[in-house]
Formats: sequence, C-alpha cells, structure tokens
Amino acid sequence: MAEMGIKMKKHLIKNVAKNSIAAEMGITAGDLLISVDGVIPEDFLAYRFMICKEEIAVLVEKPDGEEWLLEIEKEEDEDLGLEFENGLMDEYRSCRNQCLFCFIDQMPPGLRETLYFKDDDARLSFLQGNYVTLTNMSDDELERIIRWRLSPINISVHATDPELRCKLLNNRHAGAALKKMARLYEAGIQMNGQIVLCKGINDGVNLERSIRDLMGYLPYLESVSVVPAGLTKFREGLYPLEKFTAGDAEKVLDWIDDFGERIFAEHGIRFVYAADEWYLLAGRELPSASYYDGYPQLANGVGMMRLFMDEFAEALGDPFLRPLHAGNVAVATGLLAYPYMKSMAKRLCERFPELTVQVYGITNDFFGEDITVSGLLAGADLIRQLKGKDLGQRLLLPENVLKFGEDVFLDGITVKELEKALQVRADIVKSSGREFVKAVFL
Repeated sequence: MAEMGIKMKKHLIKNVAKNSIAAEMGITAGDLLISVDGVIPEDFLAYRFMICKEEIAVLVEKPDGEEWLLEIEKEEDEDLGLEFENGLMDEYRSCRNQCLFCFIDQMPPGLRETLYFKDDDARLSFLQGNYVTLTNMSDDELERIIRWRLSPINISVHATDPELRCKLLNNRHAGAALKKMARLYEAGIQMNGQIVLCKGINDGVNLERSIRDLMGYLPYLESVSVVPAGLTKFREGLYPLEKFTAGDAEKVLDWIDDFGERIFAEHGIRFVYAADEWYLLAGRELPSASYYDGYPQLANGVGMMRLFMDEFAEALGDPFLRPLHAGNVAVATGLLAYPYMKSMAKRLCERFPELTVQVYGITNDFFGEDITVSGLLAGADLIRQLKGKDLGQRLLLPENVLKFGEDVFLDGITVKELEKALQVRADIVKSSGREFVKAVFL
C-alpha cells in the first residue's frame, strides 16, 4: 500500500496490450495505477525499473473506486503490457537553453500550443529516441540512469569546446554539462551523439575538434550524426545564421567520408555519419547500406532514404508481385525525398505498365523553401500546390506529415479537409519502402 502522508499520484492507464499479463489480471483501460510493491512510481523510468522483478504486487484502482491488489509472478524482464495516458507518468521537462539554431524559435505564430514546447528531458531519450543537451539533467538523474543501466542516451553535443558550446546553446552552463558524458562513459552507458552544424560557427576546425574529442568515448559512444541547421523564413530578431551552399555540402561530405574511413580502419565502424540533407544539397548519390553500420542514427535522418530505397528494391524484386488492378495514384513528398521517390515510381511503372504513379515534390512555403523534409510539410502547401494536378484515384502521403497518432497537419488542417479540397482519397503510408509498394498496389 502507498505510504500514508504522501499525496497519491495515480497514473491513468490508457491501453492494455492483448494477451499481456495486465490483461490476464483483469486490468483494463481507464483503471488507475497506484503503486508497485507499495511504492508510487514517480515516472515511467521508475515504473520500468520497479516491474523488473519476478514477483511484484501491483495496486490499481477501478473506475468505481474499488482497489485491487494483484500479486504477479512473471519473468524478470517481462512487461506488464500497460500504456499510460501520460507517456512519462510525470510532467515533461522544458529546455533552459536558447540555442542559436533552435527550430521552435523559428516557428510562425498561431499554431497549436504543443508545437512551441521545448523539451530537454533525458527520459524521452529512452522512450522516444529524443536528443538531450545534458544541461537540464540533475546529478540525481544522472546517477539514476547509471544505477538502472538505462541506455542508449542520445546527446545533442554540437561542440566539445566548452566556450563554443556555451555560445551555441546560449547557456553559460552548457560547457560544464558535457562532463556528464564522461560520467556516462565511465559507467559503460551506451550513447549516440549529434552535431547540428552552423555555418562559420561549429564547422571546419571546430567540427574536427568535436569529432576527435568524441572519439575518446568509443566504444560506448556508438555514433555521431552531423546535421545541417534547419533555417526557416521566420528568423527575424534571431542570430544571423547563414545557409550552407552546395559547395559547403561537398566539403562537409568529403571531410566526414575521409574521417569516417580512418576511424573505420581502427575501430571497425565509421562512427561519424552525414545526414541525408547533405547529399541532396551537394547533388551526390547516397552511400550504400554498408556505410551506415546498421543505421544507428536512423531516427535522426541519417540513412533513412537509403533504407527506404533498399526496402523498395527488395519488394519490387518479388517475382510474385502483381498489382490487383490497373491504377493511377499520386505521391506527394518533400523536396529532399522527391528525386528518389520519382526514380522509384519510374521503376514501378517500367515493370508494370498498367500502373501510373505521379510524384509531386512540394515546396515548403509554410516554413520557407530551405526546409525540404516531408515531416514539416503543411496541409495548406499540399492543397495549394496539388490543386488541379492529376492525382488519379488516390493520393499517397508519408505518415510523418501528420501529428503522431492523429490526422492533423502542422498547420491544423485535417486529412479530411485536404481530401475535400483536392477531391481525392488520401492514404497515409508508413515510412518503409515495402509499405510504399503495398500502398501503390492496393
């Protein structure tokens, strides 16, 4: 039973996985989790640690107020199958930095409130793969990560020179915060790093220093991605960052390739990887799958297009692949993926002449044309640029154009509103080359 005198922090259960332990014990969505072994979980990480035992006592409250104390026997690492209304089971921690390149500071007014929240919560590193700066991580939280062996932790490094890092993050504690990486390394905690590159600030010799310093954390620091700063048209009053040119991208790629090869010769991995945007900007072909060493930075946009194309090629190579019927479909995507999607559509139509697949690259007028990823496309841009185009029977859209779990674009336009405006059915496609082929063949 939860200790007396402590305010009860009950956690609403949103979903219970089918055939899970929780389902077998009669726990259902709408129940409240009160405690595990008499202790109230302070957050999701504490909950996960507390249930990693073979025998636990779980106290839940049913909607009518009745409390159930459930004695559970299970495998030590076996999950209960509970999903909570608040994924963290706690308040999200906001960012204290004022990064020179912060994308949220470059957002237009009038969007939904949640889009303006800056998180810098280490717990989201394990839950969603988010990157954290370490400036908001307390010593207690650091020790908790080490004690519970929580990994990997994804770290936004940006620069290892303490003064430069303070400038980039506009936080006088940002340089000292990197000492936490050393503590994680000493404890053998797996990490991944990212560097958001700003022209004339942390590139060139500063980038070289950062990578050399970070190599000191091998093998526990498993990878570092280099991503160009995303610059929208809403930068009035912000630090005057410059756009990278095609020539700049060539130099960045040459340096990363050369450095990666030298690291590979010594450690068996490339360690430092360039985001897909650099290849589009430089007009270069993407590397083969072997370059990415198992895609450790996939969620950070590193190798995403290569994996997609390889999955597409594998699906297209199926000798039994046949369209259910002749079809005419359209695909809309950001300018980053456009040339690759157009090439794949051409290959589909060459193999199956009865198919027509039109691909449209959408310029991001909402944020500015320098933003090329599909995940930041707005519904209004899609409607305006696709109006009057041949969209066939269906319009295929990548799932990352929508808010996670909902049918709403960044600018608040819904899928239904888009379908009405364009007079076409819109199908949302998972980010997979195989799923793209399946969607075309429906």
